Formats: sequence, C-alpha cells, structure tokens
Amino acid sequence: MTYHKATENQSVLRTREIIKELPSFVAEFFRGVADYTSARTRLGYAYDLKIFFNFMGNPKEFTLDDLVKINVDDLENFMEYLSYYLKSEDVSRQNEAAGKSRKLAAVRKMFKYFYSKGKIPANPAELIDFPKQNQKAIITLEVDEIARLLENVETGENLTQKQLQYHEYTKLRDLALITLLLGTGMRISECIGLDLTDMDFDTNGARVVRKGGNETILYFGFEVAEALMDYLEIRKELEAKKGHENALFLSMQNSRISVRTVQTLVKKYANVTTTFKKISPHKLRSTFGTRLYQETHDIYLVANVLGHADVNTTKKHYARMDEQHRRNAANKVKLRQEGDFK
Repeated sequence: MTYHKATENQSVLRTREIIKELPSFVAEFFRGVADYTSARTRLGYAYDLKIFFNFMGNPKEFTLDDLVKINVDDLENFMEYLSYYLKSEDVSRQNEAAGKSRKLAAVRKMFKYFYSKGKIPANPAELIDFPKQNQKAIITLEVDEIARLLENVETGENLTQKQLQYHEYTKLRDLALITLLLGTGMRISECIGLDLTDMDFDTNGARVVRKGGNETILYFGFEVAEALMDYLEIRKELEAKKGHENALFLSMQNSRISVRTVQTLVKKYANVTTTFKKISPHKLRSTFGTRLYQETHDIYLVANVLGHADVNTTKKHYARMDEQHRRNAANKVKLRQEGDFK
C-alpha cells in the first residue's frame, strides 16, 4: 500500500469515528460530498462540525428539525464563540480570522447540502460573512540568505555541539530535502510522501500527490538533482523499517520522515542563517514562488507549479510584487532623450 493510500485510509477511519459523535443526519452530508472531496477535506469538515454541534448543544440529541431552527443570530454567536473557548477544563482554543473562516466554510457546506436536497427551507449560513483576513507580508529568503542556508546545511557551521553529533549522518538528507523544497515549491506533505519510485532523473521530475489527490510532475533543476543523487548514494545503503522501504526520505529511525521532523530540521538551519526571519518549510515554498514570479512575471505559471486550484489565491499573495513591477516599468518608458533635459 502506498503512503498516500495509507494516509487517506487513516483519514477515512478517523472521520467515521467523529461522525459517530455527531447528529445522526450528518452522516448523509458526508456521503453526499464523498465523490468530490478528498478524505483529508472531509476529516477537516468532521472536526469543524464537531465544534459547531458541541456549541449548539448535545450533538446526539440534535435533529434535522433543530437544524431548521438555527438562525443568523445563532451562527453569529458561534463565530464569536470561536474567538476563545474551552475545549476541556485545562485546554483552551483561540481562532483568528483564518480559523474562523475554515469552520464557517464547513458549516456553510453542510447547510448548503441540506438546503439543496430540500431538507431545510432556508440557508442562514450564506448570510454570514467570512471574517476579514489581514494580508500578511510574504516572508521569503533573499538570494544571499538561500546560499547561506544551504552552506550551513553542508558544513554544519554555527550548529551546537549536540546538533553536530547528528549532522554527519543527516547532512546529505537534509541538504537534498531543503534543496528540493527551495527548488520546486512543493508542500511539506508532498515532500514527505515522496517514494523512490516517484523520482525520474531522466527528466528531472518528481511525481507528487497534490491536495485533492491529483497527481502531477514537478520538475527540478540540476542543483536539486545533484543534491538528490548525492543523498541517494547513502539512501540505498539504509535498511528501512518494514512498510517504509520505498520512502525517499528516512528519519534517523529509518522510517518515513514526518512533518514535524522536517519542520524541526528547517528551523534548526534557518536559526543559524537568519535571526530576523522565522523560516518554516512553507516559507521555503514562498521563496520559490517569489523567485519564480520575479523571473517569469507569469502568475498563471506560478499558480500551476504551486498547485493553487484558483489563480486568485496566487494573485492575492503576489499582488504586491506585481505592483512593484508596474512601478518599475513606469521608469522604463523614456519620453525624451537624456540630452534633451535642461
């Protein structure tokens, strides 16, 4: 079984467990959206709807008639509740605009489904606006910072003595992984899901499974290929744990590398590269997107390579660069020759 199939199956099983805690009629909603949503998306819906129905009362006693009675005021109260609430006596939760928007999207999806099926007479969720999200500046690495980061991975310079104990064993893996993230813009989930059989060095392409389960090929340059091939020289000598034999990147325990491990190793090298910027795997993805847009000024190409389903998502993130590009263009058009100025 492939990593992606195993992960999908885990999401399916976990979703089924959560559905048992929800009102019985909600199971119909999950069956209805199953054909056009990914297992991961449905799991997200399940988590968010669990919060919603817990807020509304006892989920197991909640009926479709109760859903009909929910009005705009109830939904606005729910949105306010999400700002800060207690998950248990000792655990609290806070949601900023992004978190609130995701939960509202799940509630909207459910109301829309039952309204379209004629099970409820109105859809009050459509009357609730998504919270306004402040546009954050894109944090990326400059060219000299990229070079320093990769050099620190190679040499281990500025690492602590404890970190250096493991550096000799992991530096080729870490260099290949970080170079791959910087050179393709792939998501961390796509990176850890890579298998040995996903790599094609004849075309310098990596087969990845994107959000929604679609497969695509991401192409990489010679620097990425070189780092990967250096790592593969030692990777073929490693004896992976059972079930992890085909994983491209292995942990120190010879199992498929985890999201947390990648986050930790990126943070480790980033901290000795720049103290001003908080660099994460997603910031490496942003760095690639920024560099690609600066080189091509093709927003559709950037959206395609990054795997954005909607180009407006890409435009939103890179609009400021586009504005600067237009400002610079204004100075390219000369109305008079320099010698004409007096």
